[in-house]
Amino acid sequence: MKLIHSFGPNPRVVRMFMAEKGITLPSEEVDIMAGDNRKSPYLQRNPGGQSPALELDDGTIVAETAVICELLEEKHPTPSLIGKTAEERAHSRTWQRRVELNITENMYNGFRYAEGLQLFKDRMHCLPNAAADLKTIAQEKLAWLDGLMGDKRFICGSQIRFADITLYCCMDFAKDVGQPLNPALKNISAWYERVNARPSATSSLHPAWEQVKMRG
Repeated sequence: MKLIHSFGPNPRVVRMFMAEKGITLPSEEVDIMAGDNRKSPYLQRNPGGQSPALELDDGTIVAETAVICELLEEKHPTPSLIGKTAEERAHSRTWQRRVELNITENMYNGFRYAEGLQLFKDRMHCLPNAAADLKTIAQEKLAWLDGLMGDKRFICGSQIRFADITLYCCMDFAKDVGQPLNPALKNISAWYERVNARPSATSSLHPAWEQVKMRG
């Protein structure tokens, strides 16, 4: 297998997932800042035009961050980041969906339609008037999650899961582009610092993040 990746929070999710598992793969980089992921020949390999992607040994391209991580979990089940049993996996996937649908998708689109508009306006249908509301929804759902965290170390309990990696990479990126961390969310703030201190949080950063001035 080969990881096709780039700068950005979603590619970072896969890199952090791999780091937590101790997985090393050959890699290939696509320049998303130049828009190479939205042009040929990349689109012939991955018609969705997104990064990351995973090229299998037979040349098949698997896309979508969550699908890539699920595949890696099946290939490398230890340590588990999704769950060892059907029940654990169901719980983990429930929170993964809640995090994505309620928080990260709103945060990402809030960025794309506002601070990232010049980058995305010719790549997708952007709704600048929706940006502020999307950011507000994300913050409301973060407050909801904060109230549910209690004394749990991670979103699903005592062990780090895929949902933690997904939310952390999004928040770590968004905090520098118009969606700062809210210190009033004490449980989420403590959780963020806990995940941020893990070696995988540093090793998963793209080498160009300081130049770009965004953590991806």
